[in-house]
Amino acid sequence: MNESQDDPAVIAQRLHLATGFLSSERDWIVRRLASLGSRLRSFENTQVELQISLKERHGAGQRVTLECWVSRTPRLHLVSTSTARELAAALNEVRDDLIRQVDDAKTRTEPRNNRVHRASHQGEE
Repeated sequence: MNESQDDPAVIAQRLHLATGFLSSERDWIVRRLASLGSRLRSFENTQVELQISLKERHGAGQRVTLECWVSRTPRLHLVSTSTARELAAALNEVRDDLIRQVDDAKTRTEPRNNRVHRASHQGEE
């Protein structure tokens, strides 16, 4: 991916490391999740909060959870999890799943995708 598609600054501003991750891993995690930034850029900084957690690191039950809260109407709470044994693979999985969820949520809630809403506003232009 090129830099225009990846936006680590968006992730860095909104990401909270929860249980299981070390603060020294923050930059690496932000880089891994950077492609999510292009999906979140359309929301105001104050609208989005991200939190990532890791349970049972290196154990058989290792689980990475990435949560996203978007304060808008309707309020969104998206959750993505991975049980991949390799941490980099788990981060990729939760990132890709959250990208899909954000895209799905935008499709469901954006007026431009709502024919009834468009039709009712055509005469206003």
